[in-house]
Amino acid sequence: MSGHSKWSTIKHKKAAKDAKRGKIFTKLIKEITVAARLGGGDLNSNPRLRTAVLTARENSMPNENIDRAIKKGTGELEGTTYDEVVYEGYGAGGAAVLVNAMTDNRNRTVAELRRVFEKNGANMGAAGCVAWMFKKRGVLAVARDKADEEKLMEVALDAGADDVAATDEGFEVVTTPESFDAVKTALAGAGIETTSAEVTLVPQNTVSLTGKEAEQTVKLLQELDDHEDVQTVASNAGFASEELERMSA
Repeated sequence: MSGHSKWSTIKHKKAAKDAKRGKIFTKLIKEITVAARLGGGDLNSNPRLRTAVLTARENSMPNENIDRAIKKGTGELEGTTYDEVVYEGYGAGGAAVLVNAMTDNRNRTVAELRRVFEKNGANMGAAGCVAWMFKKRGVLAVARDKADEEKLMEVALDAGADDVAATDEGFEVVTTPESFDAVKTALAGAGIETTSAEVTLVPQNTVSLTGKEAEQTVKLLQELDDHEDVQTVASNAGFASEELERMSA
């Protein structure tokens, strides 16, 4: 990571806290419901639903909650219909920000998210203004003490991973979205524990931020991620480790 920590590092630490507060359940239920509505309720034929359900189980969501969300998506139970929407913009210092949301009221959501952008020195842009900077990838993180690097590379690459790289915290396995399930299953079968595993948007390059611009951007990303309609937030913002230490002091 060239000595820099990205938004994904902050996001994973934040997600752990959100899970304790139950906030992550709301996002997972929405994802399960929409995945079931778009692709049906069969996990075997709906990869998106299968990934969502596995993530929900890993976060200790009760099976009855999962089943209810699937049935709401397939129409077996009444429920709210959510639209998937994408918002794009630039944070302080020019960092790209890409927000995926699920909402039952587009006008409310866009107005509220625009206010979040503006209060943090950022601007919401037109559709497509930053999406081209990101690629959808499966990303699995492994702590350094949980795997031997040589074994990790062998298992991951044999299962179809594109790359295995060392990070400040351990190792990062990158896959195509199509290979994600196979790689995740292979690592589990080899006894290699992951600290996080998700299909996400990965920036093709990063913008290094310092000082006030770094503070504003971190605050922007955290507030966006906290919004009840937001599912995921991606950014190409990069922060030097000393900046993160200063902001967390």
